[in-house]
Amino acid sequence: MDIKLIANTIRGLSMDGVQAANSGHPGLPLGMADVAAVLWTQFLKHNPQNPQWADRDRFVLSAGHGSMLIYSLLHLAGYNLPLEELKKFRQWGSKTPGHPEYGHTVGVETTTGPLGQGCGNAVGMAIAEKMLAARFNSKTHKLVDHYTYVIASEGEFMEGISHEVFSMAGNLGLGKLILFYDQNFISIEGDTHITYTDDVKKRMTAYGWHVQEIDGHNTGEIAAATKAAQAQTRKPSVIICNTTIGFGSPNKAGSHDCHGAPLGEEEVKLTKAALGISPEKFFVPAEVRAAFAEVSKKNAAIETEWNAMLAAFEQAKPKKAGEWKACQSGELPANLAKKIADFEAGGSIATRSASGKVLQDLAKAVPYLVGGSADLAPSNNTYLKDLGDISKKSFKGRNFHFGVRELGMGSIMNGVQVHGGFRIYGATFLVFADYVRPTTRVAALMKLPVIYVYTHDSFYVGEDGPTHQPIETLMSLRITPNVTVIRPSDATETKCAWIAALENKTGPTALLLTRQNLPVFDRKELASACNLKKGAYTIWESTASNHDILIVASGSEVWLSIETGKKLAAEGKAVRVVSFPSWELFEAQSAEYKASVFPPECKTRLAVEAGHSQGWEKYTGDKGRVIGINHFGASAPAGALAKEFGFTADNVYKTAKEMLG
Repeated sequence: MDIKLIANTIRGLSMDGVQAANSGHPGLPLGMADVAAVLWTQFLKHNPQNPQWADRDRFVLSAGHGSMLIYSLLHLAGYNLPLEELKKFRQWGSKTPGHPEYGHTVGVETTTGPLGQGCGNAVGMAIAEKMLAARFNSKTHKLVDHYTYVIASEGEFMEGISHEVFSMAGNLGLGKLILFYDQNFISIEGDTHITYTDDVKKRMTAYGWHVQEIDGHNTGEIAAATKAAQAQTRKPSVIICNTTIGFGSPNKAGSHDCHGAPLGEEEVKLTKAALGISPEKFFVPAEVRAAFAEVSKKNAAIETEWNAMLAAFEQAKPKKAGEWKACQSGELPANLAKKIADFEAGGSIATRSASGKVLQDLAKAVPYLVGGSADLAPSNNTYLKDLGDISKKSFKGRNFHFGVRELGMGSIMNGVQVHGGFRIYGATFLVFADYVRPTTRVAALMKLPVIYVYTHDSFYVGEDGPTHQPIETLMSLRITPNVTVIRPSDATETKCAWIAALENKTGPTALLLTRQNLPVFDRKELASACNLKKGAYTIWESTASNHDILIVASGSEVWLSIETGKKLAAEGKAVRVVSFPSWELFEAQSAEYKASVFPPECKTRLAVEAGHSQGWEKYTGDKGRVIGINHFGASAPAGALAKEFGFTADNVYKTAKEMLG
């Protein structure tokens, strides 16, 4: 097997793809082709005929701007990515977008491009591997035994997210995580030394990583370093690969000129000549195809052996095998709601506390549900009692301790979820959703069903002041495509919100929960909380038609609205009160249902929500009003703030009376 020819073929395909698009980043594929050739032909365990094989190695191109590298590899390896798709790089409708997209291109394990997030995803994948191994492996059946490999650039290492996730990986001793660091000292603006002079060796050693440094163009050193990394089972490994960006280009190698722009037709010809490969565009030598075919044959045989082991496992341990199938499919148990205790009407409890109680029951019913908090579990009420912690000592537990690393938490959650085998939640205060947001956006792009538990959801945080009081955060989450936001009004709606979150398998769900106690509604007098799944529903009304006013609210403002509605009804007004926990769930309903909740003939509509009011006009209409808060909060007791900001039953009543004339 001629590794150099394979590497140069990868370079040729990558150059041609970028040049055909007249757009892209050729420098990284040219620089890291030797590493990729060694990894994909000598080490990576995968089967292009079954891209979802559970025990495949995971490969993450965290430096997603170099996407032609992975597209070239996927094509050569035999995935369903024809040469024609490489020729359509970055074009409408192609399977080769500018940055790798999970679910769009077969063989791409995660969406990368936002620098550093792929590193966090890889840490999550490596954690998931160890957790599954701890649950299902035995001396006779080793169902889970794979590596997570990453290629990262200096950009990843500069981004703050890398510090968070590398620190956590070292703390957990993720021995099957192997990262190839492309050290070429070039970024878009030029030499990286103008901004970045970190001692990477010392930094990664301090995190608890196994560190090696090699010539990234010496295939023997690459192979030897990879074997040494595999042998280091108690630490994650980083292999610092000293490379030349744009390797082979006579006039642009080693320069930022080839980082984010095509080489140019003439330079491509010169580079191919310098590398000794055919000038033909998108050329793949027969011997390279034969080499990858041999690798695929070997890997297919490994999967065949694994399938035989799985069959033996199913026969020897049918109960455990059932658990394996459930966690791999994500199938929820039947009658899930009945497995969760009800809340007694008439009492009061914060929805964060209600969520904590629901979680304990859910954990018993859904054994693959795992999660944790960014060092706020006692406040978020997210710790699963008596179910153990995930730590370097043991991965059998179900509680993550993410530390004060919200951004890292989000990317690790994505990695665990995309790996498979678990449903994961992560928690922090709602105001810190901004720290998680970049990873939420990518989770939404990937349609990952991660769950965010955001507590302390409004100015009712009180004395902590405006730095900790989310005002615009709720609305900003709502405008993120494919994120389902749910703000339940009481404990019973919170129970239903958790079920809705688990049933949502096509994107992230954010649960927004209160710090302060709320009354637990008597559902014998009010509509069933299971209507939450429709997003909005009539929770109480004085009459079923000819309404004088609709009062609409979410979360902690629903009880204020009901109280106001009853007072107005006692004065002879026809009132409907709508609980509106989720705009996204409501928008998924039929036009008929929407009209049944918001009858078009009733134009007098009042919305009440302790957050920014922008967006409510869609539901309140031209004649409606919103009691919201469009300014930052203040440090004072919650009750005082509610009075100052107009979130009292008296003010809601006063506003409604004004609207009614």
